[in-house]
Amino acid sequence: MIVIKQYTDELHKLQLGSGFFEGWPHAPSEEMHRTILKRSYLAFVAIDTDHNQIVGFINAVSDGVLSAYIPLLEVLPPYRNKGIGARLVKTLLDELKDLYMVDLCCDQELQAYYERLGMFKSFGMIYRNYGAQSGQFR
Repeated sequence: MIVIKQYTDELHKLQLGSGFFEGWPHAPSEEMHRTILKRSYLAFVAIDTDHNQIVGFINAVSDGVLSAYIPLLEVLPPYRNKGIGARLVKTLLDELKDLYMVDLCCDQELQAYYERLGMFKSFGMIYRNYGAQSGQFR
């Protein structure tokens, strides 16, 4: 069974399934992944209770007043196409419903997915420093 929970220190002991950050040339380590979850304004995880492991996650950074940004949504490959990502997005958006704006940047091929979840296309700009992609502290 898959359950969605807000990430807290008590979930730190759960195993992170392998395969997150698929295709990233400089993927964050497990330690860095946990740091991302812990330091987020809000983070939710999908837990496979049969295997006692985290199989998906979403996080938000926010000022807690007007705006939030969703930088990451990931579901492990064997768990995709089962509605887990949609549940994570809906849970997070529900928690952020009192904010004026919740933004997310994604590749063009993912826009239809997020439109089905109530988001709409917008224009934006991004900067990427791929040398820092693994999240190593300086």
